[in-house]
Amino acid sequence: MMSADRIGVALQDTRTEVFLNEGATRNAPWFAKASIVFAAWHDPFARILNVDLLAVAVAILLPWSTSGVIICVTLWIIALIPTLEPRAFLRLLGRPICLTPIVLFVLALAGTLWSDVSWNARLHAVGPTTKLLVLPLLLYHFERTARGVWILIAFPASSTLLMLASWGTGFVPTLTFKWYMEPGVVVKNHIDQSHVFALCTMALAWPIVLLVRAKKFLAAGLLALCAVGFAANMVFINLSRTVLITVPIIVGIVVLHLASWRHVIGALGVLAILGGLSWSVSPVLRVKTASLFPPYRLYESTNEPTSIEIRYQYWRKSIEFIREAPLIGHGTGSIRPLFEQAAVNQTAAAEITSNPHNQTLSVAIQWGVAGVLALYAVWLSHIALFWGAGWANWTGFLIVVQNVVSSLFNSHLFDFQEGWIYVLGVGVAGGMAFRDQWRGGSLPSRP
Repeated sequence: MMSADRIGVALQDTRTEVFLNEGATRNAPWFAKASIVFAAWHDPFARILNVDLLAVAVAILLPWSTSGVIICVTLWIIALIPTLEPRAFLRLLGRPICLTPIVLFVLALAGTLWSDVSWNARLHAVGPTTKLLVLPLLLYHFERTARGVWILIAFPASSTLLMLASWGTGFVPTLTFKWYMEPGVVVKNHIDQSHVFALCTMALAWPIVLLVRAKKFLAAGLLALCAVGFAANMVFINLSRTVLITVPIIVGIVVLHLASWRHVIGALGVLAILGGLSWSVSPVLRVKTASLFPPYRLYESTNEPTSIEIRYQYWRKSIEFIREAPLIGHGTGSIRPLFEQAAVNQTAAAEITSNPHNQTLSVAIQWGVAGVLALYAVWLSHIALFWGAGWANWTGFLIVVQNVVSSLFNSHLFDFQEGWIYVLGVGVAGGMAFRDQWRGGSLPSRP
């Protein structure tokens, strides 16, 4: 059996070979580059290229589609499997960044054994955790390829098209794809859309600063225009109430990570001024802000609770459920039956849900303290991964922090779009961060 050192040398030789092949291909004519896609049967480099292109397709479809993402992810996994190096992949699986998501999935699977609901409900509840198994594959692949930057460009580019479409439907609601959509919401819902727009607004800050420092003012101006477009869309067209709460928290955490408390105070001060100005001119923002402050007395005589009041009831009941089974929870898929039992003989506060709108509560109800420890281990290991400087680390850190903060008010790790943004973003940016570490600056910079 090969020693760990020999395996590491062999892996680095393979990575270097892939890098050199990529460098040679960049200088080839366009028709030669296109022909490589169809040479996967006999060309290992072509297989890697096809895996990269499928990942780009996932990034493009993610703001728009659900079924398209599932199809492309499935094809991506099928294309990736023949390119795996078993020894290197198994070594990667032992690292906390890969091990913790797997542990959370295994816990969800094990939780089906002590759940009292039907097996169909148990397996359905396991489903949202299966996406976590794709994370190690993404980390492995984008550690060895230089095309991770393609995905980091494809997602905001696709989101920009969504933002432009949102402006169109905001001014002309009849242009929406479905009649029941809110003004400015093109696909899915305003929560998913706001999550994407807020992420893109903040993520563009790093490349804008780099371009300004490099005196590439035209490119910096275009990206700044996109960032302003995302922010203005949320202010004047449609936004999620969660964004109003989470964005200041995220900005504070990110600035504190990069600078100091003084910079945090300055950044939040600027954000407050911009927010005040926006509030004074935006009816949408005023309505959304006012909805954050419901009447003091819950459940007025009209029996029409606000979303804030409903969340309060979800959280209050969830804490009661957790007290009943604090160590290993009630089992996978148990959330909805518990709420149904609690709603018996109630009128007000009889809301039934399978999602308590808090990631920690969702996990704790089903898998108790064991699940919460596994969840926090996932987040902490990924925050530690992106603790350094650089574009990949900036993007990854921002994605993790946004998921953690927004999961105070939603179960975003288990939700489809937000969960896949987390998996794809952490996988790609994490692989790029690994690649920077082993390369150590000795090879040419990424294309």
